[in-house]
Order: sequence, then C-alpha cells, then structure tokens
Amino acid sequence: MNQAKPEIVIPKEKAVFWMDANGRWRNRHGPFAHKKIIDYFNRSIGKDENGFFVRQDKGDVIEKVYFRYEDTALFVVDLADGDPPQLVLNTGRKIAMNPERLFIEGDILYYRDDDDRIKFTDRAMMKIADRLEEEEDGLYFKAGKEKIRIPD
Repeated sequence: MNQAKPEIVIPKEKAVFWMDANGRWRNRHGPFAHKKIIDYFNRSIGKDENGFFVRQDKGDVIEKVYFRYEDTALFVVDLADGDPPQLVLNTGRKIAMNPERLFIEGDILYYRDDDDRIKFTDRAMMKIADRLEEEEDGLYFKAGKEKIRIPD
C-alpha cells in the first residue's frame, strides 16, 4: 500500500530565503551563486491558495516552504521559436504566448497567465526586442503581419 508522505509546511515568515525583484534567490548571506541550486529552487516552485512555495522531498517527509518575493515568483527567462514564440519560465514550464496578455507596468514588460504576473528578465527582453515596435501611442508586439498594442 502506497501512503502519502507527511508534509511539513513552513510559513513565509519563517523561510530563510526569498526572491528579489529580478528573480534572484537570496538568503541573509546574499544572492545564491550556484547554478544547480538556483535551478533546483526554480523547478521546485509551486502555487496553491496560500501562495508560492518551494517543495522538496526530504526522504521520509515532504517540505513545503512558502517564500517571500519582491515582485513576482515567475519570470520569463527565455523564448522558444514560433510565431508567436513560446515563453520559457524560470520553473521550466513553457507557455504558448498570447500577445494580448502582455502588459507594461513601471516600464517593465509582464505577461498575465490567469492570476499570475510573469516578469520578463533582461535576457528574455533581448530575445523579444525584434518583435517590439514603439510608436507615438505606445509599444506594439509584432505577430506576423499583425501589430498588437501592449497596454500600460
């Protein structure tokens, strides 16, 4: 008989790590430096009715740690080919991009996926730059022959 492992839940107030506004994991010593650890944390991000958390299997228990973040916990880190392109998130998830879900807030490009705000990293902005066009009335995303205005 396969029983579920017990779950230990750590509230965000007690978490010893957090995510800054640029998507970098940090603790009291500063930003995380090891790529494998950063990738592991990003792949472990989940979300439920209580917010974002990092989940890890600790052998005989599952640890679920809710964490603080300065802007959002989700970031577009890359784009996969296509028209429109697929968005590759820090979690490893890919989203078929709908240009009508793009928006600008404080001069930063975001994508809306249901209730989640997903922020574009500088790297992702470089990859999408050739599809953006600025006009007098605002910024547009070019999808084939169509141009879609990105709301502020």
